[in-house]
Amino acid sequence: MHYKMYEEMMEQPTSLEKTIDAEKSHMKEISEKFREFDKIYLVGCGSSLSTCFSAIDAMKMVSNRNLEVFTGYEFFYHKKLQSENAGVILTSQSGETADTLAAMRRAQEEDIYTVSIVNEAESTMKKESDDSVLTLCGRENAILGTKTYMTQLMSLYQILFSMEDSSIAKKVIGDLKKIPSITEDLLNKTKDENKALAKKYADYDIFYAMGSGPNYGLAYKLAMTMFMEGALKHACPLYSGEFRHGLIERVEKNIPVVFLDAGYPGDEFTHKSIEFSNKIGAENIIYRMQDYADINPLLSPFVLVVPLEWFIYYLAHYNGEDPGSTRHIGKVRY
Repeated sequence: MHYKMYEEMMEQPTSLEKTIDAEKSHMKEISEKFREFDKIYLVGCGSSLSTCFSAIDAMKMVSNRNLEVFTGYEFFYHKKLQSENAGVILTSQSGETADTLAAMRRAQEEDIYTVSIVNEAESTMKKESDDSVLTLCGRENAILGTKTYMTQLMSLYQILFSMEDSSIAKKVIGDLKKIPSITEDLLNKTKDENKALAKKYADYDIFYAMGSGPNYGLAYKLAMTMFMEGALKHACPLYSGEFRHGLIERVEKNIPVVFLDAGYPGDEFTHKSIEFSNKIGAENIIYRMQDYADINPLLSPFVLVVPLEWFIYYLAHYNGEDPGSTRHIGKVRY
């Protein structure tokens, strides 16, 4: 067993380091420009959208800036845009995502300043956007986009948190430098325990993924791209505070729920949901940031995604699936 996802997971620390070395000063320049905008949009699809969710939820815990997240086509079709003194950051692994390209071109029609974060130097988005950050991951072949997820998320944090002058924001930027070494350490330390966990849950077909604050973005990635695209399992993400508005009626004995916990204020509801699920015999799978790294909790998605990658990788393997392949994505166009 040696899937392409395995190789790309192991390349994450190097991809982060190379991108930081090459683009850090450039991202600082972008940050200075965006600091002056009254409105900032973040746009992405799939795994790229999840990085936007995490970044914006993290920022809203330290800043009152006017920030919004949209999928590509929701931005294109349904958003009344604020065009004056506004900027948009668009994230895409390929730089060719049709939804995100449509959003970029609409923003340009409205004279909104566009910055793309892409992994392909010759991509349309990189060529057409007003400015761009190139993530240096090499070609991303596995559908889950492990390398580009991490470098996109790092780029968004670097740009957005550099706009803030608070001590918390500066702490986040300082701890961001530690992510490559933490990632390398966790790739080595969390493999075996999550391989065993995946074997335990290999025959389960439905999973729920729950997180508060920036961990909701990771819960979204976990459910939408990791479980459903990588392991071919049914999955649903939700904010922790929404547990009692729906999932509380569906969670039951032997139903697995993945809880992402970083000790955020909103994780009060994560803990209450864990307690409830324990009482009724649900299969609680709990990932706590503090078990893996001692850095600012706003960086939790960077930390928790690594053990989750191993869990999904082996979950797919035990079901005879390639976690980096796809059945329909790229073949069906609409």
